[in-house]
Amino acid sequence: MSGIARIIVCFVLSFVFSGGALAAYGLRPGDKLEISVFQEPKLNRQVTVGPDGRIAFPLVGHLSVGGTTVESVERQITAKLQEQYPSGVDVTVALFEVKERPILPREPREKPLDPTFYVTGEVPKPGQYAFNRPTDVLQGIAMAGGLGPFAAGHRIVVRRKVGDRERLFDFDYADFIAGIDASGNIRLHHGDVIIVPEKKIFE
Repeated sequence: MSGIARIIVCFVLSFVFSGGALAAYGLRPGDKLEISVFQEPKLNRQVTVGPDGRIAFPLVGHLSVGGTTVESVERQITAKLQEQYPSGVDVTVALFEVKERPILPREPREKPLDPTFYVTGEVPKPGQYAFNRPTDVLQGIAMAGGLGPFAAGHRIVVRRKVGDRERLFDFDYADFIAGIDASGNIRLHHGDVIIVPEKKIFE
C-alpha cells in the first residue's frame, strides 16, 4: 500500500474512532496493527490479531492483545524491546484496519460459510483464508506469502480444535523441502490455525 493510501486509511480510522473511542477500543481477531520502531526500521511491519487473540513480533515473541487497547500493546512491546535496547526505544502502534464483522445469516437455508483457516506469525500476509479445494500446510503458508525473514521454519505448528480438545501438529518446512519428512504436511481442516513462530536470538 502506498504512503498516501496509508495516510487516508489512518485518517478514516481516526475519524471513525474520534472522541476517545479509539483509546477504549478492544482489539479483536482480524484487526490489523501498524507497528514502528524508531531505532530499528527493519522491524516496522503490519501484524494481524490471530484467532487466539495474539500477535507475533520480532524480538518480542507472541503477545496476548485480544480485548486490550492499542496503547496497551505499545507499552507491552516497548517493555519487551527495552531488554534489547537498554539505551531506550521508541515504539509506535496504530490501528491500521478493523476487521469487518459479518452478520451471520439467520435463515436455515442460507448458503453456509466457506471453510476457512488462519495463518499467523512470521509470514508476510497473516490472516484468515478460505479454501474450496483440498489444501495442505505448505499451500496454506504459500497463500500467506511464504515464510518471513524471521520465521523459524522447523518449528511450525498447526492448531486444530476437535470437540472440546485441541490437537497440535508439527511441520518442519526445511525437512519437507529437502524430502526428509513429508508427514507434517497435513491437509487443513476448517478452523485450523497455522502458527509460524519467529527465530530466537541465537537460532
